[in-house]
Amino acid sequence: MIRSIITGTGHYLPKKIIKSDHFLRHKFYDKKGLKIDKSNEEIINKFQKITEIEERRYIHKGLFNSDIATIAAKKALMDSKIYKEKIDYIISAHNYGDIHPISYQSDLMPSIAARVKNKLQIKNKKCRPYDMIFGCPGWIEGMILADQLLQSKYAKNILITSSETLSQVIDPHDRNAMIFSDGAGAAVLSAIEDFENENNGIIHYETQCNNNNELYYLTNGPSLNPNYKKSMVNIRMNGRRIYEYALTEVPNMLKNILDHADLHLKDIKKILIHQANAKMDYAILKRLLKLYNYNSLNGEVEMAKIMPMTIKKFGNSSVATVPTLLDLILQGKMPPHEIKPGDTILMASLGAGMNINGMIYRFPKKIKKYEKKNTSG
Repeated sequence: MIRSIITGTGHYLPKKIIKSDHFLRHKFYDKKGLKIDKSNEEIINKFQKITEIEERRYIHKGLFNSDIATIAAKKALMDSKIYKEKIDYIISAHNYGDIHPISYQSDLMPSIAARVKNKLQIKNKKCRPYDMIFGCPGWIEGMILADQLLQSKYAKNILITSSETLSQVIDPHDRNAMIFSDGAGAAVLSAIEDFENENNGIIHYETQCNNNNELYYLTNGPSLNPNYKKSMVNIRMNGRRIYEYALTEVPNMLKNILDHADLHLKDIKKILIHQANAKMDYAILKRLLKLYNYNSLNGEVEMAKIMPMTIKKFGNSSVATVPTLLDLILQGKMPPHEIKPGDTILMASLGAGMNINGMIYRFPKKIKKYEKKNTSG
């Protein structure tokens, strides 16, 4: 039986660290276009208490979304030991493409995947580049699409990248600007013959898209400050609606995924959830535990053991949060968190649309066997 196995991962975190005091000189406005009558210290402290974000990463001038996607892709290819010309598809998850440095408008043509292929200098004409525009769940959805292609025997090796430069599309007069950051992640997914029937790799997944009343919970718009004219493309978020939607829909979906795979929450070693808002992520886990009548993880410290968090230092980099988190753990850069051969993890995300998805993945026990079968070039 063919299994879809992660043979390599990589990520890129920009070097520029933006701490909360960066926003002390900002002028924040409300939805009515009126300046908020509170001190920036009060606004920042309240924000930090809810989200836990103390720092976020921004790209340096001259870097583009496709650049950082390529950096993460190179690392994933190197980790996989798979020759780049053996990649059959490149699936690139993002939302804004490359941002023009003067007009600050989204540049989506040619596609980010095509640009990544070009920057990787892949000559294979049969390597097809696809873009995945799916909100923050884009990388997981890219993995889902890749699995379907591998299972259909249309491909053997697929590169899935995720990248975003949200620092280029935030409204400096919106408090939500403090949430967003830049970053990139990548993985190589390969078709591996599972001769021992160990049920490794991608086990099960589910996607749910509520695109009716929820459609504009995350969108774009002009600045909240009517005098700000730098860009008309600014990310706009209805945080309260997203929070309510997440707590209603995500826990039930994750339990459905586990039920369909005949697994229990106790079988999961780690839950890697989109790093959107710490308060929301903890609330999602609490709801999921409640569905199992499983209350042994009560405090946030205990919950952090099963659900590692990066948002405190890296902020919300949209599609890049889950693969970045995964690669950091696999590279041993998030102690005490670790993933061992044979471990089963649950990955989940939600974002613009509203779209949500989740995936169960089991790491093979015999890693060396898979690396040798895919090494070429």
